[in-house]
Amino acid sequence: MSIVLVCNHRDPKPWVKAFKDKNPDLDIQVYPDVKDVSSINFAISWQHEQGVFAQFPNLKVIASMGAGVHHILKDKTIPKSVKVTRIVDDNLTKDMADFVLLNCLYGIRNLKFHAQNQLDKHWEIKSYQQPEAVKVGVMGFGVLGKAAAKQLKLNRFKVNSLSKSRKNIEGITSFIEDELDQFLAESQILVCLLPITEGTKAILNYNNLKKLPENAQVINVARGQHMVEDDLIQLLNEDHLSLACLDVFQTEPLPTESKLWSHPKVSVTPHVASMTDPNSVVNQILDNFNRMENNKRLKNEVDREKAY
Repeated sequence: MSIVLVCNHRDPKPWVKAFKDKNPDLDIQVYPDVKDVSSINFAISWQHEQGVFAQFPNLKVIASMGAGVHHILKDKTIPKSVKVTRIVDDNLTKDMADFVLLNCLYGIRNLKFHAQNQLDKHWEIKSYQQPEAVKVGVMGFGVLGKAAAKQLKLNRFKVNSLSKSRKNIEGITSFIEDELDQFLAESQILVCLLPITEGTKAILNYNNLKKLPENAQVINVARGQHMVEDDLIQLLNEDHLSLACLDVFQTEPLPTESKLWSHPKVSVTPHVASMTDPNSVVNQILDNFNRMENNKRLKNEVDREKAY
C-alpha cells in the first residue's frame, strides 16, 4: 500500500520528511511523479486539480491537509466509496482563534485607516473602540468557531454564536439558524467560520450583509464560496460596512485584476489564518493510514452528504 501527496501551492518536501521521519519504510509518492497508480490506496490532498484522483483505481481514503475539505468534496469525480478525512489539530485551532482576535482588534483600533495614512504621509488621530463595547457574531460553532469565540470572550469582546442547534457556553449568547436576522442585526463584527455546504454557499450576500449594523466589520476565514464578493464591495462603497478582512476568496490565488486588492476598506491575506504544520499532524494521518489497512473506523471522517 502506498500514499500519494497531491498538493498544489504547497511545498511537499516538509510533508515527505515528516512522514519518513516517523516511518522510513513508508512508500510515499508526490504527484505527478507516481510510479504505479494501482499501488495508491491513500491520498493526502490540498487544492488538487479536479478529476486527478480518477487515475487511482484502488484509492480508499483522501485526507485533507487542513481542517477544510471543500476542495475535495467539490470534486464530483471521486467515487462515493472513497472516504474523506480532515485535520483536527490543537495548533490549527489556536492559530485560527488568534487570527480572528487579531483581525477584530485590527478593526476596532483602526489599523487599516492608519496604514493608509502612513502611505499617504497623512497624520490624523481617530478614536477607537474598547472590546467591551463591541459585539462579535461568530457564524459556525464547530471546533474552530468555539475556539475563536472563547478567545474573543477572554479578550473582553461580547460574543454571539450561530449554529444549527442551541449551544450552552457561559458568556456566549447562542442563536440558531432560524434567528439569523437577529444574529446579524447584533453583529458589529461578523466572523464567518461556517462549513461550506449547499445551504451556506453565498450566505454572505447583499441581503444578509445589509442586515448588519452600520459600520460593521466582516471577517471571512472560512471559504471564499461563502462570500459574494461584488455584493461585499457594493456595501463597502455604500459605507454600510467599514472594513472587510478576507483570508479566503472565490478564486485562489486571488486574481491580480480583483478589485479587492486595492480597495481601501479591504484587508487581504493569502489563506494563512491557520496553516498545517506537517510535524504536528503526521501522527493522526498515519493513524488513519494504519486504520485503513486494518479495516478500522477512521478518525475525523467527514460525512460526504452533510459536507462536514
